[in-house]
Amino acid sequence: MFDYERLELVDIEKEAPEREPERQYYFMKKCRAWAEEEAAGRGRPLTMSVQTLGCQMNAKDSEKMTAVLEYIGYRETEEPTADFVLFNTCTVRENANLKIYGRLGYLKNQKSKNPAMKIALCGCMMQEADEVEKVKKSYSFVDLVFGTHNIYKLPELLYSQIQSRHPVIDVWQEAKEIVEDLPGKRKYPFKTGVNIMFGCNNFCSYCIVPYVRGRERSREPEDILEEIRGLVSEGVVEVMLLGQNVNSYGKTLEKKMTFAELLREVNKVEGLKRIRFMTSHPKDLSEELIDAMRECRKVCAHLHLPLQSGSSRILKKMNRQYTKEGYLKLVDNIRKKVPDISLTTDIIVGFPGETEEDFEETLDVVKKVRYDSAYTFIYSKRSGTPAAAMEGQVPQEIVKKRFDRLLKTIQKISAEITAARVGQTFPVLMEEVNSQDASLITGRLSNNEVVHCAGDRSLIGKIVPVKLTESKGFYYMGEVQ
Repeated sequence: MFDYERLELVDIEKEAPEREPERQYYFMKKCRAWAEEEAAGRGRPLTMSVQTLGCQMNAKDSEKMTAVLEYIGYRETEEPTADFVLFNTCTVRENANLKIYGRLGYLKNQKSKNPAMKIALCGCMMQEADEVEKVKKSYSFVDLVFGTHNIYKLPELLYSQIQSRHPVIDVWQEAKEIVEDLPGKRKYPFKTGVNIMFGCNNFCSYCIVPYVRGRERSREPEDILEEIRGLVSEGVVEVMLLGQNVNSYGKTLEKKMTFAELLREVNKVEGLKRIRFMTSHPKDLSEELIDAMRECRKVCAHLHLPLQSGSSRILKKMNRQYTKEGYLKLVDNIRKKVPDISLTTDIIVGFPGETEEDFEETLDVVKKVRYDSAYTFIYSKRSGTPAAAMEGQVPQEIVKKRFDRLLKTIQKISAEITAARVGQTFPVLMEEVNSQDASLITGRLSNNEVVHCAGDRSLIGKIVPVKLTESKGFYYMGEVQ
């Protein structure tokens, strides 16, 4: 865990340490001295706005950077024109890139009014050389550009920019090391994500992630366990273990450990109440892992198992490395060993070459598996991926009709599943006051479904029994018992 006392002992009058994370502590403290002077000159605290696009890995990275900036002296604000605006970018779909450029266009005008404003871009989009060149050429007012592999270097990069007063661009093609013991600021004090690995080796033909996140690198199990123990000591009761494909955890470690073995070790952490994880790739989901899910009482009864397509022919084109039959056999095995499991999934409609027969195969899997819910996507051509160059791009009007049919099928099944739980009582982790009705509090069941019920703030962060009284489709109304 991050040690503020160790940071305070850093002597910034000496040369910067070579070792990490001490080197970043040094630059944090250097930046803080600058920020104190800057705030005094402006007669107010400096403000920051960290805006995150994309997955939970990005969200976790943003928590770390927010904590670093907060230590330096920035205060969070919802104003989009803060003194420091950081975009942690996603590039899974090209419209995510367009969204960033739209926001930069707005900030260019704001920065002309406030030249002291600092704008930073980091994350997946910045791992693409073409995008970095575009920023350099057309958005030269951006102060900091860095990628996914050197998030931890934010203090050093910021200090370099402060000293030079010129844009600093530092994008690595691959990670050099995993740096532990950096700060993090949690959205919720009682639950958080914990990175167990970084990168991806799967190279699905539609996905840019392996190219921008790099190859798989697993954290040492003791570092993970130490982090979780520290979080529990601070009041965390639920953790989500994060990775692009958690099922392949441990393959890069010198002393091999499987994800199932890690799960069993995390389950032993005293004081921890719930364990979640994502994302699981079907091709790596082992019998050992299913057994661990069944036997570890803290593991939530929820598994997100991306399907993407129900057609074996399309799955091969996607380079998913499993078949429809294999996927269904896996689901049967999971349900046999963990009968109360809730399954959710991801599905892409309109992948290049998808025929009506292929789409019907997808519908068939949906009807057989009966997912609690699904994230459904219309295929979006992503430059730099093999799928973007494939023949047989499906006309949008056909894709839209298929998408609507899929959505109706999923919603019907989901409504039937949720209705069947009404009248039953389940443990619920209460998370927050309802944003629409302050008399209600909102929580999540073990299966990750949302429930709203009457209650006060004293219940937030606690796991309490709740009777589900009404199903509203994608959420429940309930009564605390």
